[in-house]
Amino acid sequence: MDTENLALVREALMITLLVSAPILGAGLLVGLVISLLQAVTQVQEQTLAFVPKIVAMVLVAVLLLGWIGGQISVFAERMFGG
Repeated sequence: MDTENLALVREALMITLLVSAPILGAGLLVGLVISLLQAVTQVQEQTLAFVPKIVAMVLVAVLLLGWIGGQISVFAERMFGG
């Protein structure tokens, strides 16, 4: 029984990583581009880095909402369906 529970927790963590990876990747990519632009232009404004990252992450989350819902739905069916 313990190995079954451990497998379910492992699968839940893997689904969480799979679903969150594109959103976090978008934030990382936008943050890197903004940091490079700030280094080149020597403009060190904190909100300049924060706002575009949030916008990009929300946009990616909205665009992938159907896929994310599908992944979570499949996992929930396996968990509660038997």
